[in-house]
Amino acid sequence: MGDVLAGNHATWEFDTDSLLIRFERGIRTPRLFQSLRERRVPYAALSSVALSPGKRGTVVLHAVPRPGADPLLEAAAGQLKEGCDPYRLALPADREALAEYYADELRSVLAPDASRPAERFMVAAPEAPMQFKAYDGRAGFDGSRVSFRWSWTGASSAKWKAGDQTFPVAELSGVEWRSPDAVEGYLRLVPRGASPEADGPAPVPGQGCPDAASRRVQADQDPAAVLFGLGYGPVHESLPFAAAVLESVRRTQPAPLVPAPAPVGAPLRDPAAVAERMRHLGELHRAGLVTDDEYSAKKAELLAEL
Repeated sequence: MGDVLAGNHATWEFDTDSLLIRFERGIRTPRLFQSLRERRVPYAALSSVALSPGKRGTVVLHAVPRPGADPLLEAAAGQLKEGCDPYRLALPADREALAEYYADELRSVLAPDASRPAERFMVAAPEAPMQFKAYDGRAGFDGSRVSFRWSWTGASSAKWKAGDQTFPVAELSGVEWRSPDAVEGYLRLVPRGASPEADGPAPVPGQGCPDAASRRVQADQDPAAVLFGLGYGPVHESLPFAAAVLESVRRTQPAPLVPAPAPVGAPLRDPAAVAERMRHLGELHRAGLVTDDEYSAKKAELLAEL
């Protein structure tokens, strides 16, 4: 498209194959946006586009990413407040016609499989190295390892006993982020092969955080977790951190198995074709051209192809 659309706190630039979101730097701009600076989103990473009335005389253009396409939203697991959604662009209400034009333009370039979850991350995660100060220690990430350095003023005796921790991303299966805006916020690393029986409900990386109260190992006692608190682990620091770690973890995991293509000459498994062959077989059987045994055997072979 090659156009630019400026709104509150951000500018959207429409390139040939992607949307470049540039965030403003100002005292009214959410700190998460300032931390992200800019994001390039391939059109193939979007699932839908919506335009709706906003607050205080605005309209909101909302580009919705496909599930699994953006590590930031996967780590957030639905906990981001509406005002901190990087895919929402607020515009003055008198620019609604222009916003509708760009909404239609975006819809026209959505991928054929836009409604399906993405098989991999398609939006880049924030870059390492990065660090933030938690309530009970300092978390750092250099791109390949996560480190926790405990604070003598906040860390529990269990964490002091375990000592400072270092976790290679190759030994992790996921990250859990519970927003510091919620009670008992934390960032927890999930070791590869962690047993659900040993630590409460089985975690789903990037898709929600089990309640800390439901876990046998509380975050303040877990050496694989750091706690948030008032002024510790704010969203604009801890969420990009969690997204960067999650992206690295996914990148080191084995690629999913892809079914081997059917060999040349293998029978087709099209249900409609199988149904037609079964209908023809029934006609032959009723005409007396195949025996009962032959009919039963061939019918079982056709059913096995479904």
